[in-house]
Amino acid sequence: MTERTASVERNTLETQIRVSINLDGTGKSRFDTGIPFLEHMLDQVARHGMIDLDIECKGDKHIDDHHSVEDIGITLGQAFAKAVGDKKGIRRYGHAYVPLDEALSRVVIDFSGRPGLEHQADYLRSHIGQFDTDLFYEFFQGFVNHALVTLHVDNLKGRNAHHIAETIFKAFGRALRMALEPDPRMAGIMPSTKGSL
Repeated sequence: MTERTASVERNTLETQIRVSINLDGTGKSRFDTGIPFLEHMLDQVARHGMIDLDIECKGDKHIDDHHSVEDIGITLGQAFAKAVGDKKGIRRYGHAYVPLDEALSRVVIDFSGRPGLEHQADYLRSHIGQFDTDLFYEFFQGFVNHALVTLHVDNLKGRNAHHIAETIFKAFGRALRMALEPDPRMAGIMPSTKGSL
């Protein structure tokens, strides 16, 4: 399997974003987004997905974080689509259940080539620190639309909003890791009866 890395830049009137990833990394991360709680969540993805992430974003935060969070999801999705390549030899599907104290979440992903998001998470408060919990959905929607994946996110239990978010992002990282792992029994084979994804 060739090196699975990508760097993507996305510049609009609202945001300027640069993302670099290594799907076969060691879980290293570096962030400069001005959105501390999102950085904390993305660090979980890197660490538990064993994906190296380097993300910079300059956005119109004087308005709010919406454009920055959504566009980081979009740009990260573009980087994943580029780095994964033709998908030959990968497991394609990944899933994970992750607990944190009273919270439990499940994430299931399919590198299907088709964008689809099912997101069920009810936060008991509107903000975690300064972070608007509505923006988690916008992040994942941007990601699936550009990574071209089907993603199911389900928070099964939880009272503490921080715990709920953390279990979701840890499970997202673990599911990504499983789906992107090389499958020795599928070496050089497209994981689809259609012959392409």
